Amino acid sequence: MQGKNKAISYNYMILRLFLQILLLAFALVPSGLANDDRANPETNTPLLEHEQRAIAHEFMISTAHPLATQAGYEMLERGGSAADAMIAAQLVLGLVEPQSSGLGGGAFALYYDADQKRLSSIDARETAPGLAGPFLFYKDGQALGFKEAQLGGRSVGVPGVPKLLEQMHQAYGKLTWMELFEPAIDLAEHGFQVTPRLEGMIEAYAENLKNFDGAKGYLFTLDGQSLKRGDVLKNKDYAETLRDMAFSGSSAIYEGPLAEEIESVVQNYAENPGILTRQDLQSYRLEKRNPVCAPYRIYKICSMGEPSSGGLTILQTLSLLEPYKLAELGAKNPESWNLIAQASALAFTDRNLYMADPDFVNTPGILLLDPRYIEERRKLIDPLRPLKEAKIAAGVPPLWNGPLYAEGNTIDKPGTSHISVVDGQGNVLSMTTTIESAFGSHLMAGGFFLNNELTDFSFEPFGEDGRLVANMIEGGKRPRSSMAPVIVFDHENQPILVIGSAGGSRIIGYVLQRIIAVLDWGIGVQEALAMPNILARSSNKIEVEENDELAREITSAGHTVEITEMNSGLTAIEIKGDTLIGAADPRREGIAKGR
Repeated sequence: MQGKNKAISYNYMILRLFLQILLLAFALVPSGLANDDRANPETNTPLLEHEQRAIAHEFMISTAHPLATQAGYEMLERGGSAADAMIAAQLVLGLVEPQSSGLGGGAFALYYDADQKRLSSIDARETAPGLAGPFLFYKDGQALGFKEAQLGGRSVGVPGVPKLLEQMHQAYGKLTWMELFEPAIDLAEHGFQVTPRLEGMIEAYAENLKNFDGAKGYLFTLDGQSLKRGDVLKNKDYAETLRDMAFSGSSAIYEGPLAEEIESVVQNYAENPGILTRQDLQSYRLEKRNPVCAPYRIYKICSMGEPSSGGLTILQTLSLLEPYKLAELGAKNPESWNLIAQASALAFTDRNLYMADPDFVNTPGILLLDPRYIEERRKLIDPLRPLKEAKIAAGVPPLWNGPLYAEGNTIDKPGTSHISVVDGQGNVLSMTTTIESAFGSHLMAGGFFLNNELTDFSFEPFGEDGRLVANMIEGGKRPRSSMAPVIVFDHENQPILVIGSAGGSRIIGYVLQRIIAVLDWGIGVQEALAMPNILARSSNKIEVEENDELAREITSAGHTVEITEMNSGLTAIEIKGDTLIGAADPRREGIAKGR
């Protein structure tokens, strides 16, 4: 056995040397990224200001960073598919926006195959290690605080993004696997400029990041100063990981030396060690899920099913709102927001109680969209009553005979990104990708951050009445998510809107608001993304982004209003006949680009 292992190790070294020689050409040949679309390390030229909206007629991509958008655009320009563009963009996002997503995280993807006229969804959510149990986040008989649980190895789940990229390429790719890695390898090797957003994120989390050797050596200067905008950042470790993955596929992450490194980093962080093993990495599997779809007015809205709560909660909210004439009321009418808030709060109560990994928990699922149940729940909405006086509680769908769960104490942090793509053949991709909180667990391996996704489980396995929490921690289980990639279809079953967002549990409200803005209020997609965020996750309050006239009118109508910063991360593409209108959230630095 020992001789066999040595032989495998020797063969791996030979393959890796061959890969490095082969991919050296990638670094020597221009990747196609135009000089004025990328930081120039030699002249320290800053990234140019870009128009976040784009109009095109052939293809379009929108992401949270100009360099990721450019990488995906290049693949589309070469004749690549929406999947090809997403892969190139995701690999770059993991480099230039490391606080939000990457190879160490998970994702949910919707893909519409225009030729087959078929919509599919893939669950690449992280899984809990096999040895994880309901009291993983307990210490001395009490549940940990969020920060105690997040930082270090205990919160790290098995990542799903590498497998997702590979499977999406196998199913839908048109370009070669290796060429999709060119832009990210080039940028990792030669460097990119730190943007104002990345500078701000490093500063905001500097106190914790400095406690982690990988992050400290990567995001700070030798004298301990955090990187500033305009500084050139290179990542040789990430470039090496990408070369390995370009040659050997996702097995470069789940097996071999990097898997050993991930296991070691997770288990040996002294202050908060984790239990993830190489066996957990090797046994990870993607899940093909049925998309959840429901009618709204003359449209069909489709999203991701459980373990994401985003799709079902949005669809239930829209179903509750169906009879109300939001178009007549308008976007600046407090009555509109009262109705939206009450419907959203009702849907959130069901979300919090029922939604979890359907492979582990018997959940109502699409029964929450049963017309009889929706009609019953709608009776609890009163347009003449402010949200705080509404009778908000979870219901029981008519055909549901499963257990009644207890609401858990899940904490859902916003460290996420969204990619929207329409390719030249009319294929459509909507993918939300995450490592959970900003910089995830703060642990690094292979040049990327590892997720802290296990904190999306409920820390408490039981409610006050002793009932089980559906989203409790179990080995191999996927934590509940709020990610909500969406594709909207018209009455002829043609896609007309691709959308999704970052933002933790607020993702649901961010995406819901824009669907209503585009479909009911006829607001253009870029203007819709720029609207002040307004949402409700409970009957306690309506959260409003800006203290403007509308916010004051909502307050005057008797609502409890919290004015708060809401850093959404929306990207979207509106399809109007043969015209594609791409948009990116002005709160972030992303852009759309098409031809």
